[in-house]
Parts: sequence; structure tokens; C-alpha cells
Amino acid sequence: MTEALGVRRRSFASRVVGRGSVVWRMDWLLFGAVVALGAVGTLLVWSATRTWSSIEPTGMAKKHVLNLLIGLALYSAIAVTDYRWLRAYAPVLYGIAVVGLILVISPMGSTVNGHHSWILLGGGFALQPAEFMKPALVVMLARLLSPTSEKGKTKDRPRVAGVALSLAVVGAASALVMLQPDLGTTMVLLATTGAIIVFAGIRKRWVVAGVLLAAIAAMAVWSLGLLKPYQVARFTALIDPSSDPRGVGYNSTQALVAIGSGEVFGKGLFHGGQTTGRFVPEQHTDFIFTVAGEELGFVGSVTVVALLGVVLLRGARIARMCGDRFSALVAGGIVAWLAFQTLVNVGMTIGIMPITGVPLPFVSYGGTATFANMTAVAILQAIHLRSRPG
Repeated sequence: MTEALGVRRRSFASRVVGRGSVVWRMDWLLFGAVVALGAVGTLLVWSATRTWSSIEPTGMAKKHVLNLLIGLALYSAIAVTDYRWLRAYAPVLYGIAVVGLILVISPMGSTVNGHHSWILLGGGFALQPAEFMKPALVVMLARLLSPTSEKGKTKDRPRVAGVALSLAVVGAASALVMLQPDLGTTMVLLATTGAIIVFAGIRKRWVVAGVLLAAIAAMAVWSLGLLKPYQVARFTALIDPSSDPRGVGYNSTQALVAIGSGEVFGKGLFHGGQTTGRFVPEQHTDFIFTVAGEELGFVGSVTVVALLGVVLLRGARIARMCGDRFSALVAGGIVAWLAFQTLVNVGMTIGIMPITGVPLPFVSYGGTATFANMTAVAILQAIHLRSRPG
């Protein structure tokens, strides 16, 4: 009896952590990089908010940890499921995300920092539906651009109707996001869509035509005055920060001062003068990279970028190893989304990208963004687990 019980225990243990188990096959490098970024982000949020948090010095950091724990719970639940259900429910997920965007521009929505992008839940918690649109859009586009034949096989190239529907899908989502207005998230949605369409293997002449149309549309938006004055100021400040020294130009200048003052090894965690004095706005969210630059220096900043690079490289590897186009487009779209968002966030703090409200993935404070990012890497993990034989 004892021997039989021991065999059952060993059998259960082998199924959980033995060779061929989920734990064995998981991409631990991807998971470790995400956890490390979350830990670094918590320290940076703590440093950026400890002198002004309305709760207590560690209040915002504790809320960030809570968001990370909820995100890890989502990660665990999604990573072990069969990702193929995403294809069947892609329209439902996209529809739910659209409803969220409609609700946020209705009287149910609330304005925070000039953006009508939030639904307040009470108790200091809020949802930003635009963040949920990111994974929903990736999955929806992957479905539209990986058509199957009657025998269930994926066709070589996406159909014209699929591309047209993809443009309509992203157009509707972008229009709703711009009504908030949220230029940064709109840029992420458009860049992700462009990448997925290219990954889908459309003909080169379509790609060229799409780039030309995008350029024409951008010029039309600019010339017709469809952008808000402060959005235009952000682009002009990129070229000449002195054009608005007390507005957007101030943000750019102070961000550079904070990062540059850290030099090689930084001033030490909690010892940054720019951070303590709150000279850089929104330093716990959009400008959190400036905290890393000032307090952890060049070495710390490079470490953060390197960890993000690990996430992107592992995601790209998963995309290359996919056995079907749908999963490859989902994985590739997630990598494109996170890569572009990282480029914009880091770029705006060092003066090479316009200032937009785009958080740094896995590092910036924010519940909804954390949940969306964790969902993204969980989907990558789910694809990896089913692409790698047990």
C-alpha cells in the first residue's frame, strides 16, 4: 500500500514538473524577464511616488504589486489553456473591447489628465478599455488574415476581403480611441496592424500602396487640423523643444536632464533630485524610464532595455516556431505591439520620439496596462507550450 502511494505521488510529481510537463516545457527565460521587469518597475514606482503618494510612501508601490499579482494570475490561467480557442472567439473579444471603448466615451467614462479614457470602479481603481483593445485587435486581425479553405487548411495569402475587413476593424477601433483622445494608443494600434498585415504575406505592391495611403492620411489629418493643439505641440516640440519651454518642451527637456544626470551608475535608488523634486511629470507612468536613467544610470537603463529585448526576442522565436499561420500572426503581432510601445516610450524620454501617453511595458504603473501586457505574454507562452512537443 505504501509503495503504491509512493508510485502515485511520484507519478503526480512527474506530471507537474517532470520531463514533458507544462513546467518543464515553459519558456522560463520569457517568464523570468517579465518578472524581473515587474520587480524593477515596482522599485521605480516606489521611488517616483514616495514623496507625494496620498496613501503612504509605499502606497502606489503596493498597488503596483497588487496589479502585478493579478496580472500573474491571468498569466497562469491563460498560459495553460489551448490558444486555438482564440480564433473561434476573436470576434467576441473584439466586440467586448469595442463596447468598452464606447462606454468610456459615454457619461460612464471619466477624464484623467485630459484624457476621457477611464471607467472609475471606486476604491482608487479604474479601467482603461483602450488597453484591452490591443490584444483583442491582434487576435481579430490574425483570424481575418489567416483564412482557411474548405478542408481547414490555411491559404498561402490573405484574401482581399480579409485585408479590407482588417482595415475596417482597426479603423473603427482607432476612431473610438481618438475620440478620447488618445494619440499614443492609436499609434500603437496602427503600427501593430501594419506589422501583422506585412507578416501575413500580402503582395509587395499592396504594402507600398498602404504606406502611401498612410502618409496621405497623416498629411490630411495634419493639414485639416484634426489634431488637438497640444498634440500638434508634441510633434513640434520633438523638432524644437524650445518652442514650448513651459509646456511639452519642458517635459522633453526635464526628461533629458533627469536621464543625463544619472551618468553611468546613477545617483542611487531614492536619491534622484529630479525624481524627488517631481520636476518630470507623470514619472511613475509615461516617464518612468527617466527614474531608471537618473537613479540607476546608464547601466540600469540598459538593463531595463535588455530585459525588454529578451521578451521581444523570445516572442520572435515563438513566432518563428509556430506550426500554423494564425498563431504565427498572433505571436508576431504581440511582438510588434510591445516593440513599438517600447520604442515610443523610451524614445520620447531621450528626445527621438514625440511625447505620447504610452507606458513602458511591464515597468510603468497602471493596472489595465499590466493586465493587457500579461495577457499578451501569456498567449505567447500558450503558443510556445503547444508548439513544443512534450
